[in-house]
Amino acid sequence: QVQLVESGGGLVLAGGSLRLSCTASGDIYSIHTMGWYRQAPGEQRELVARITSSGDTNYADSVKDRFTISADNARFTVYLQMNSLKPEDTAVYYCKQVLIPRTHWAPVDYWGRGTQVTVSS
Repeated sequence: QVQLVESGGGLVLAGGSLRLSCTASGDIYSIHTMGWYRQAPGEQRELVARITSSGDTNYADSVKDRFTISADNARFTVYLQMNSLKPEDTAVYYCKQVLIPRTHWAPVDYWGRGTQVTVSS
């Protein structure tokens, strides 16, 4: 059974910074991709940033140059450094890791429970 645990959300003033982390545990063979999504009230969940096992990244246009995704593959951990936060960044942030567990030997999507990020003006 693979589980994801997220941490690092909270309340911050506009212009401030937060760092999210997400660690997977369980019988994992390897990583395919890791990423962060967010969902604001009344909105659909959207991709924020994604990183492949080889380190290639892509970002939503709204967060480019402000957010940085990174990963520690050996620890099955993905990070999201968020700088220059804006009120419109307020959302629940979800970690998604596409992993290959030894029970399946094929990529499987795993989601965290989400962590609230609130940016006040």
